[in-house]
Amino acid sequence: MKPIHILNGPNLNLLGQREPEIYGHETLTDIEADCARVAAAFGLTVVLRQSNHEGQIIDWIHEAREAASGIVINPGAFTHSSIAILDALNAFAGPVIEVHISNIHRREAFRHHSYVSLRADGVIVGCGAEGYALAVRRMAGLVTR
Repeated sequence: MKPIHILNGPNLNLLGQREPEIYGHETLTDIEADCARVAAAFGLTVVLRQSNHEGQIIDWIHEAREAASGIVINPGAFTHSSIAILDALNAFAGPVIEVHISNIHRREAFRHHSYVSLRADGVIVGCGAEGYALAVRRMAGLVTR
């Protein structure tokens, strides 16, 4: 089985340091370890990546077309602005789950719209870093059917 690709957008490299009252104290390394543990319980693996550059994320989505069984994505601020990421996800045939650490619907109005949700098979918001593990668990159910 191909790995689950977990793609993260801008500023998520600062998890654990940036606004912990919103994003918590877990780092991206902590999240990767949790996701790997959950995936292993289903006989799966994960590949976690983060970039502050929209084009890099699009390239990883293109790569996932051949290399991934599914995509878990937290596009960060690109959620609300990137039609290009939506277009790339639309070219990916496997399942997509969108994750947001905070509840974007309880934040500024501009965060309430997600282009990625138009393609996502599921959306997990407001569950903190645990949302990633929930997404991997759901993805396991989708890709091992």
